[in-house]
Amino acid sequence: MAKRRKLEAPSAEDLDRIEQEFRSETSRRSPMAPIAQVAADAAQQSQVLDAETRSQTARDRTDAEAHRAAQDKGLVMVEVPLDQIDSDDMVRDRITMDEAEMDELRASIRQNGLRLPVELYELIEPNDGRKYGIISGYRRVLAMRGLLAATGDAKFSTIKALIKLPATLPAAFVAMVEENEVRADLSHFERGRIAALSAQNGIFDSVGDAVNQLFASASKAKRSKVRSFALVFEALGDMLTFPESLTERQGLRLANALRAGAESEIRNLLAEAQIEDAEDEWVVLESVIEQNEGAPRDKTRGGRPRMPSTRRQRGPEITTSTGFVLRREVDERGYSIRFEGRKVDVEMVDAIIREVERWLEKS
Repeated sequence: MAKRRKLEAPSAEDLDRIEQEFRSETSRRSPMAPIAQVAADAAQQSQVLDAETRSQTARDRTDAEAHRAAQDKGLVMVEVPLDQIDSDDMVRDRITMDEAEMDELRASIRQNGLRLPVELYELIEPNDGRKYGIISGYRRVLAMRGLLAATGDAKFSTIKALIKLPATLPAAFVAMVEENEVRADLSHFERGRIAALSAQNGIFDSVGDAVNQLFASASKAKRSKVRSFALVFEALGDMLTFPESLTERQGLRLANALRAGAESEIRNLLAEAQIEDAEDEWVVLESVIEQNEGAPRDKTRGGRPRMPSTRRQRGPEITTSTGFVLRREVDERGYSIRFEGRKVDVEMVDAIIREVERWLEKS
């Protein structure tokens, strides 16, 4: 018979040893869920901020949001390199720049710096690295460029600017005209010119629409006068040498003569006349105006400038060595070729049409 083994109770030392072995071989489970454990570990590792630091962080966040909002509204002034500005993106309402005034502006900027920032807008498509167009401050941009060219000083290579976000290109035109109306009154011809050009370039649906939006704050009578000068520009803009010298009364008389059908006669006389100054030009115009005053109006003119029914897209412009300008235009009705120059008259256009007809007959 096998001898029974006598059992002995473990000592305190044996119990301690067994417990330590058990702990080393068994993973310790946490009563918390895994995501709670991760959060707890992150909280233990994060830095505890005092009340003042938390307050400063909140202020910084608020200031950053306010800065972004002001920047979006065009209220933050920035430095923009001149070579990033396309000064020809929009047709300007100003025709001429007074050189004496430009000299004064350059001298003021050289001595005191640029006091007033220009207003720019981002182009939809950059043009040779130029990202911005000019809403207001065209003369200031030209003055800064002149100073940079004259001195080579890098401080004239950038300009202070507010980047505006006009909802549409018409809004940019309106802002430009408003700025010049307030700071430097436009001539009657310049008002009509910018209205006609903006309509021809498809910015507005018609000359009437352009006048109503560009000069929305003007009286009904003033808008009517702008339309009359727009007619003068459309009919004679390429022939007149001193159009900005036309007074209000002269321009309205000229517009009435055009409505009476005197356009061809006026163009022919201007092409043949030797004009030295604005007075000579007016003598030529008045000789035709007097003959047509009191004559019945051409009803097809409707008493207002021609309003293109469709938007035109202008193609490349060609200038010949003899001074003629040819431009292709296209609208919903088809293609057209525009001829400009002091010697263009009805006979020349008719001759060109006959040549085109012969060429088409051959093809």
